[in-house]
Amino acid sequence: MIAARNGMAVALAALAIAACGKPATPKVDAATERAEATERAKKDAFGAQVKSLETAKGLEADINKKAQDSVDNAEKNAK
Repeated sequence: MIAARNGMAVALAALAIAACGKPATPKVDAATERAEATERAKKDAFGAQVKSLETAKGLEADINKKAQDSVDNAEKNAK
């Protein structure tokens, strides 16, 4: 009984030491995986939502640019 416990302790210790090694590096970087997941989502059940989100982000960028141009023009005219 004691020998079995000692054997179990040694096995657990070996497993713990093996698990403490260097973590495996991912084969794909996060940006690539995100882009691929977005493309897959466009073709799946969430395609309409993904496309709408991309359109909204484009509109946001356009509105922000126009607002910044308007502020710049106002500042220029105020001088």
